[in-house]
Amino acid sequence: MTALATLQIVVFFGILLLLAKPLGSHMARVFEGEKTFLHRGLGLLERGTYRMLGVDPEENMKWTTYAVAMLMFSLASMVFTYAVLRLQGFLPLNSQHFGTKQMTADLAFNTAASFTTNTNWQAYSPEVSISYFSNMVALAIHNWASAAVGIAIAIAVIRGFARRSATGIGNFWADMVRCTLYVLLPICFVGALVFIAMGVPQNFDPYTTVTTLEGGKQTIALGPVASQEIIKQLGTNGGGIFNANSAHPFENPTPLSNFFTLCLIWSIPTAITYTFGKMVGNAKQGWAVLGAMAAMAIVGIVICTAAEQAGTPHLASAHIETAATAMQSGGSMEGKETRFGIAASALFATVTTGASCGAVNAMHDSFTPIGGLVPLFNMLTGEVIFGGVGAGLYGMLMFAVLAVFIAGLMVGRTPEYLGKKIEKFEVQMAMLATLVLAASVLCFTALSSTTDLPKEGAWAALNTWPGSAYGGGDTVYGATTGNVNNSGAHGFSEIFYAYASGTGNNGSAFAGITANTPWYNITIGLATLVGRFLMIVPLLAMAGALAKKAHIPASSGTFPTDTPTFTALLVGVVIIVGALTYFPGLALGPIVEHFQMNALATH
Repeated sequence: MTALATLQIVVFFGILLLLAKPLGSHMARVFEGEKTFLHRGLGLLERGTYRMLGVDPEENMKWTTYAVAMLMFSLASMVFTYAVLRLQGFLPLNSQHFGTKQMTADLAFNTAASFTTNTNWQAYSPEVSISYFSNMVALAIHNWASAAVGIAIAIAVIRGFARRSATGIGNFWADMVRCTLYVLLPICFVGALVFIAMGVPQNFDPYTTVTTLEGGKQTIALGPVASQEIIKQLGTNGGGIFNANSAHPFENPTPLSNFFTLCLIWSIPTAITYTFGKMVGNAKQGWAVLGAMAAMAIVGIVICTAAEQAGTPHLASAHIETAATAMQSGGSMEGKETRFGIAASALFATVTTGASCGAVNAMHDSFTPIGGLVPLFNMLTGEVIFGGVGAGLYGMLMFAVLAVFIAGLMVGRTPEYLGKKIEKFEVQMAMLATLVLAASVLCFTALSSTTDLPKEGAWAALNTWPGSAYGGGDTVYGATTGNVNNSGAHGFSEIFYAYASGTGNNGSAFAGITANTPWYNITIGLATLVGRFLMIVPLLAMAGALAKKAHIPASSGTFPTDTPTFTALLVGVVIIVGALTYFPGLALGPIVEHFQMNALATH
């Protein structure tokens, strides 16, 4: 690693630590119903929203009521998004006249499911598929709503640990409204102005056609970019207005905007750990969780940066200089923007996959095998290395329950966490959430890696579009294995990464896979729904059970959970229970590719 790369990492984490306490304290006050400096200007809007919705913000919901409210809200917003995408040809702000030809039924389902679940997987090119109206009303609104849902769920789970002998875990509608008004809105208002000052466009102009230096014609896409870019990054959504995402100069013009983006992505996931500690009455608990997240993140950043800076063995065997010098970046620059270079690209890849964001400023498919393994590994941990807004914390608390259960087994005592006994039901719910994620990734990957669909019959509808390449005999390879750019281990990684990204609600991709087919649109759409809601519901059930329990004073046999020892145990549980569940996939993909590449280079 270069000195510049090291400095960038140190400054990045330093800023996050400086933000953690003030932002975390603010969120704790907001969700505890206390007044903040923002209530004077936004309090009237909050009360008006409750009246418009017809809800009582003081109602203390049971976990079942909370879960139903969340599911109904998500279902309604998903159906609304699907309808807008399918009808965009009849709706305003559509200067390019996009319609159902650009947004087919299966693609609209995939997109609606993806944005509802905070995944923002984009199987289409936004510039040639989505109108301004669809971008703002159908998609950008989910950047707000899905982020608020994730934070609300995390707060509900925190209340499960913090409350004593309680019947409820809060009010879903109040949590959503307060999160939107007092957390997301103020930051986005200021952040959007910062992006505009950095050169990010914000307009409704038609696309511009210009003449290039060679005399050719080029169409330049425009739009309300800054307002979507800020919530896309702050809410760890990731879906951009442009196909190149954060590698596009209109979304991410300079190294400064790139660094600002990185800070946005991990700001709330970092701060909410302090919110957790404050709400349970022990700030050290939050720092212990943050320590586990940071430890895994730093290791991943170092490995990814070192792998990309080292380049490929083919370059070394050809006696090509791969070291960074004053005259060249060295390493592997394939798929990376020269204005960011290797260090910023590797850091971005680690941050975005560690945060279930999905925004990319480089093509992960072009990373070296070990460099590409890090983003994949991050997603397979259950997106708890900081994770999405809210999702990272409640995922990490799931692993904390498993960690204290394992610690209890080792010392022969009933496990306790934050003064609550961890019993059979809580462990069952935590394991259910973990196994659901693994089943989704592994089963969908197995199907898409081994199944070829017939040309005729009921499965023919899941074929690729007309004109695609067919295999021999009566099977079509385009719908599954034929839609990857590479054969062998790397081709498998493209498929494996797609379902890890969908299930982990990340949204990034090994871009070599052609995912805009009925097969992938439907299966990845289903994976996003499984990864979001079949994880949330068991954790809400666990929170409801914990809230009912009385507080147990710590004794001499209580395993302390605010120490470096617990942080180390938590990291070990995440790696063993989370990521190593998927070791066969990692071994068949990037690890095999790494050894194959070295073997070919030596011969």
